[in-house]
Amino acid sequence: MNNDKRQQIFARLQAANPHPTTELNYSSEFELLVAVLLSAQATDVGVNKATDKLFPVANTPEAILALGQEGLESYIATIGLYRIKARHLLQTCHILIERHGSQVPQNREALEALPGVGRKTANVLLNTLFGHPTIAVDTHIFRIANRIGLAPGKTVDEVEQKLLKVVPRQYMQDAHHWLILHGRYVCKARKPECAQCIISDLCDYKAKSI
Repeated sequence: MNNDKRQQIFARLQAANPHPTTELNYSSEFELLVAVLLSAQATDVGVNKATDKLFPVANTPEAILALGQEGLESYIATIGLYRIKARHLLQTCHILIERHGSQVPQNREALEALPGVGRKTANVLLNTLFGHPTIAVDTHIFRIANRIGLAPGKTVDEVEQKLLKVVPRQYMQDAHHWLILHGRYVCKARKPECAQCIISDLCDYKAKSI
């Protein structure tokens, strides 16, 4: 795929959705950290159902810690891997209080030092909260990058590094959200809806269902 096609792809995605954002519900930096930590191997819908009940009761590191392991688990038990996620979240809350004044740190090293926060989660937080031009490669973005020829790669890290090189600079800030939403609702894993796709004529996918 050449640079002209990439430029057109993101121009169309921008025109269709000028201000994309995460579908996780949150009203503070800490709430988004919690939601993203819980979202690993879970849907945003499922996480929102849990946090809609959790956040009115506990939405600060101190309040989460006050719940304890069992108390926290009772709110997030509908989410996959909830026991280990609860443990990681409690450990993260301790670190935020002790090292960061209960605030979400704004640099990658400090974020990735938090239990349950890997590179992908750090990228989401850096991009969505602090405006860093990062791309968190989840299953949707990995699939699209390879399927349409945008940034093919065998690993998540390889795709991320390629995307950082080939996504036009003016679209880098929102590229993460555009690609996730496109993968979630249009370029689906099992049956991509090519007939409804606004970039189908720019896509290198050979098995288009048009």
